[in-house]
This record gives sequence, structure tokens and C-alpha cells, in this order.
Amino acid sequence: MKKKIVVLSGAGVSAESGISTFRDNDGLWENYDVMEVASLEGWYKNPELVIEFYNQRRTQLATVVPNDAHKIIAELENDYEVTVITQNVDDLHERAGSTQIIHLHGELTKVCSDDQKKHINDIGYKTIKFGDLAPDEQLLRPFIVWFGEAVPLIQKASEIVANADIIIIIGTSLNVYPAAGLHYFAKHDAITYVIDPKEVPSISKKVVFIKEKATTGMKKLHTMLKEL
Repeated sequence: MKKKIVVLSGAGVSAESGISTFRDNDGLWENYDVMEVASLEGWYKNPELVIEFYNQRRTQLATVVPNDAHKIIAELENDYEVTVITQNVDDLHERAGSTQIIHLHGELTKVCSDDQKKHINDIGYKTIKFGDLAPDEQLLRPFIVWFGEAVPLIQKASEIVANADIIIIIGTSLNVYPAAGLHYFAKHDAITYVIDPKEVPSISKKVVFIKEKATTGMKKLHTMLKEL
């Protein structure tokens, strides 16, 4: 029986593919105040701005490709049962070949009804217009979990973490809750690997820190796992 790996990934994984992160830019995301484009308040205040922002992100996403970190994570499925639980809204894990992925904060390539996120539709890298309606006549919006909204998949994610033998935390500063608290659900004998060039708080007794960027760190970890 294959051991179970859970990968908790954040923006640092996709940064090396050219996707900007807001936490490294003083709360700005592509020069936008993150609360203007990634919060319920921002949506109600200026939905046209929010729609255009995510149109731009979709267009950008079509121009980038998965990096070695994404690819190595996908390759782990050759030897392990792997679930990726990501805070990222891009589709780079999918495009790299990972098959079990939970997007905690939604998916950039999808849109939905403004009414409780019903009528989810995969539009790929297309754009939408302000005023476009879902089948229920509600305003069409990005399928994103914004600040101020519940994270509906957090319970499922916590149950998966609780059954993992190995946890890989990569590209996340563990600052955004509730996602940042998922590692607390790990069983006591699970081994945790943390890949990040910056300091990340110690989160368990059985933790191994790899202070590297995502691509370099995953290459090192891949070698380490082969030697177990």
C-alpha cells in the first residue's frame, strides 16, 4: 500500500512560473490593493473592477507554464498516494499532471452565480463582462473564495491531512487562515517537510526545513524521499 502524501501549496510555488504574489508586495496584487479585488467588500463596491482584474489574471495564466516544482509534485504520484491542497487559484498543478487537487480558495478558470456560487462553469482562459448572467439570472462572478467568505472545502481538507503519512508545506507563509491551520490536523507520527527560503514557524516535532525556493526545494526533497 502506498504511503499518503499531502502537499499544502501556496503562492510561492507558482511565483517561479511568473505569477505574482500579493504578500511580497505590501498587500498589492499586480498593483491593485488586494482588498479591492479579493474581498466581498471590494466586489460589492466595484464589481466591474473585480471582473476586469480576474479577466487579466486569466489572460496572464494562459501565457505561463508549470515549473519544476509543479512537475515533481505530480511525479510523486508514481510512488505515493498524493493529494495537493492548494491556496492557489491557478491551474498549474493540473497542467503539470497532478490528479488529486483541492483548491481551497477557488479556481481562476471558473465562474459562478453570485447567489451562493451556484452554476459553476469552467470557462478556461476566456473573459467575462460585467452584467453577464448565470442560468439563475444572478450576476456572473469569479469562482474565487474572497476575504470575508467561508472556505467550504476546509473540512474535507482537514480530514485528508489527518490521514497523511508525509506532509509537504511549500510556498506558503502560513499566514492565511483557515488554510494555515491545516497542518495541526496531522497525526503525531507524520513527517512534515517545509520548503521556503524564508523563516517559517516550527509547526511539529518531526519537521524538516528546506530553505530553498520551490523548484530547488522540491528537487532536494525528491532525492530525500527516494533515500527513505
